[in-house]
Amino acid sequence: MTDPILSLSHAALSLNANAGRVDILHDISLDIAAGETVGLVGPSGSGKSSLLMLMGGLEQSTSGTITAMGQDLTAMNEDQLATFRSLHMGVVFQSFHLIPTMTALENVATPLELAGARDAFPRAEAELAAVGLSDRAGHYPGQMSGGEQQRVALARASAPRPHILLADEPTGNLDATNGTAIMDLLFDLRDRHGATLIMVTHAPELAARCDRVITLTDGRIA
Repeated sequence: MTDPILSLSHAALSLNANAGRVDILHDISLDIAAGETVGLVGPSGSGKSSLLMLMGGLEQSTSGTITAMGQDLTAMNEDQLATFRSLHMGVVFQSFHLIPTMTALENVATPLELAGARDAFPRAEAELAAVGLSDRAGHYPGQMSGGEQQRVALARASAPRPHILLADEPTGNLDATNGTAIMDLLFDLRDRHGATLIMVTHAPELAARCDRVITLTDGRIA
């Protein structure tokens, strides 16, 4: 068996709140194979998004280990994690997280430029074309609909050609028509880049398209 592209061993996450320590994730052990599509489902507050953040090094585990592409994320500092993500991961959030003072093209190209890509703008143009937004490249987020903004976010996540694509409720802020379109684009991006796709979703139709569905309850894998 080949080594998993992403592996969690006895990972846990606790955060300090005003009322004291809050245990969010408990003893999570999980292997994900390269090219696999995994859906994370469960009730609100079950820890789905927190687990996704651990996988992307956006939260540091309280205990246990997390490895991605053979690299120990739990041993990295913030700068090392940011560099690793820029090279190997794409992240799509429910709320788009576009920079309002940048055009669609600039939003997609800037992370590539920061990663040192010499062809940042041509690649950004190609990714916007892939999500059907060539004619919106010069528009700012405030001039675009929610569906269009999420397409820009998808283009930005896929432009570095990531090995691992993480999506947190990518259709959560969209109506049914736009949600279906984004869902199709997400799987198309996965296929074009051969990425491993891990997504948090409440949408049964989205989970049904995954190779594997993992259910979380009270911070544990059910």
